[in-house]
Amino acid sequence: MKVRTKVALRYVHALVGTLGVDPLKTVLSLRGLPTYIRDFLRLRRLAIDHEFPFGKPHPCLEDRYWQGGTAKGHYFHQDLLVARRIFELQPQHHVDVGSRIDGFVAHVAAFREIEILDIRPLTSHIPNVSFRQGDLMSELPIELHGICDSLSCLHTIEHFGLGRYGDPIDPKGHEKGLANLTQMVTPGGKLFLSTPIGPQRIEFNAHRVFSVRHLLDLVEQDFQIDHFSFVDDNGDLHENASLESGQIDQNYGCHYGCGIFELTRMSQSPVE
Repeated sequence: MKVRTKVALRYVHALVGTLGVDPLKTVLSLRGLPTYIRDFLRLRRLAIDHEFPFGKPHPCLEDRYWQGGTAKGHYFHQDLLVARRIFELQPQHHVDVGSRIDGFVAHVAAFREIEILDIRPLTSHIPNVSFRQGDLMSELPIELHGICDSLSCLHTIEHFGLGRYGDPIDPKGHEKGLANLTQMVTPGGKLFLSTPIGPQRIEFNAHRVFSVRHLLDLVEQDFQIDHFSFVDDNGDLHENASLESGQIDQNYGCHYGCGIFELTRMSQSPVE
């Protein structure tokens, strides 16, 4: 019952968030308003030298109620974990497909070159980052076959074919995308793949959520599974989890978690 209530509240929060309303932020802002007014009047009274004149108000009403930072969640853990593994493995050429520029890509670009591919354009010029635009649901250009010995696709493949990012509608978009990712990485090379896990469903047009069993069926055709980690519904990381049948069938207790796979492409692959 408690799980159902949490899920229902999450859906309500997502719905009103789509309309531009954040209930938690509203509550905390109202809570912080009296303190803001008190502190403003006190500062104005004490700042008698006018070294810094007051500009227009810019209230930050809820910040005092949050922790000093966020060390939880899908993106925080997957970006840090996979960037660390790339640093440890030192591949010759790392390519990324669709991961966050201001998260994972920035982590990797801090210590090495990275090439990124996305269906959307990128006009920013970033040191250590090269960019090409492309649709991974289309036929893969020959120049991208075997382009790298290390490839990442983090929290991305679940969007393929749902139209959210301007891609064509295709119920098999994730399968086409995975087939192209497989062709991009050389045999013996690494694929780092993450995606939402839980009871299998489409939450249109945001994303798919994959059952762990279905993901295993997809990747085991072409890859050896080196490591599996996951982020649970509370946003906590479970690194190098064992792939046990009971846990797999229960999606590791996740309704909307994040599965993170480190895979090695096998030499004999049906894709070729």
